[in-house]
Amino acid sequence: MWTVYHRAAEAARPDAVLADPRAVRLVAEADFPFRERLGPARPGAAQVLALRALAFDGVVRAFLARHPEGTVIALGEGLETQFWRVDNGRVHWVTVDLSDPLELRRRLLPHGARQRLVACDAREHRWMAGIDASRGVLVTAQGLLMYLQPAQAHGLIGACAAAFPGGTMVFDTVSRRYSARSRDGVRGPGGHRLPPMPWGMDAAQRRLLPAAHPSVTEVTDVPLPYGRGLLGLLAPHTAAVPLLRKNRPLITRLRFAEAPADPPGGP
Repeated sequence: MWTVYHRAAEAARPDAVLADPRAVRLVAEADFPFRERLGPARPGAAQVLALRALAFDGVVRAFLARHPEGTVIALGEGLETQFWRVDNGRVHWVTVDLSDPLELRRRLLPHGARQRLVACDAREHRWMAGIDASRGVLVTAQGLLMYLQPAQAHGLIGACAAAFPGGTMVFDTVSRRYSARSRDGVRGPGGHRLPPMPWGMDAAQRRLLPAAHPSVTEVTDVPLPYGRGLLGLLAPHTAAVPLLRKNRPLITRLRFAEAPADPPGGP
């Protein structure tokens, strides 16, 4: 609720960095006292969340340019409205989430024939059954992996690499410093107590990701796009700012190796 509230607040601005009319409509029509429960939306946090969503949108659009009928699997999607921002009329979309948030999503957002909702804990891996990977697969995990234990996060990455040869995965993480703060019970934007985020990763730890599975063949950074004002100007360059370099969230894209071809005369 906090995330969609802030994303909608940014999208409603005349100078918004993200066009998200579906989120604006959801917040306006949902029977939930957003402002009373969450306080006024904070412009800085709203822009950062919108820039994060825009960076993920760019990865999805690049994937769909190569695989117009591919499958996007959104893990822990909550009330994210990305489908309506990037839909090319041909993509197949699979939302994987726990039963309660999935039921809320089902009530608040319309879903069509190319969208499938799967009630499952992403760590259980049974959601992978029945996925058609023949036209390409992209797995997204926006605002999810930081809430897992490090071994669970690496295990999920490895399971995706094994299940979807030739596929792509994109996810975000908080810094190790921010992870430690969250575990100490500090308060975040708006005065809300941060939920514990056990997995934090700095840029240097990216070199450990290929150890999750031999099929992880490419690890790249996805920078935030430019935004509005000084915050938006700095967003793509946080790696170069000494005070932000080790305390910045990361968006990481992984590519998985293709499955080896069967040898001639093989089964």
